[in-house]
Amino acid sequence: MTLETLEAEKQLVVFDLADEAYGVDISSVREIIRMQEITRVPRAPDYVEGVINLRGRVIPVVDLRKRFGFPEADATKDTRIVVVDIGGQDIGVVVDAVTEVLRIGADAVEPPSSVITTADSEYLLGIAKLETRLIILLDLQQALSSMDRTDLS
Repeated sequence: MTLETLEAEKQLVVFDLADEAYGVDISSVREIIRMQEITRVPRAPDYVEGVINLRGRVIPVVDLRKRFGFPEADATKDTRIVVVDIGGQDIGVVVDAVTEVLRIGADAVEPPSSVITTADSEYLLGIAKLETRLIILLDLQQALSSMDRTDLS
């Protein structure tokens, strides 16, 4: 999903991470599962928690808090693993809670300000303005760039 391809209406999976709301295009989300035991992988990057067995498939799991440089937090009953398709590979991302599936219109989205974007933040697609809150729209394909995906193979 790019900001240019944001159609008249888009469906998002909205999740909480470090007290902020984030949204990703629902088409990239395979499923949302409860937190489960993760098998650690030696010498994996810090943000790679390890792997899980999901119905016979081994899925790498990334902690988005660590990936984005947020402080670590203990898992709660609301913690979820969102399994997303990144370039044809299923990857689990740990989030604090999945809150809703939401439809937004393209007119509710503004591109990210140049003040908050850097070369390292090309994964920010925009900001969705709702009546009472803002949702940061992410491109997980960019957030877990191809260089990083080689760490997951």
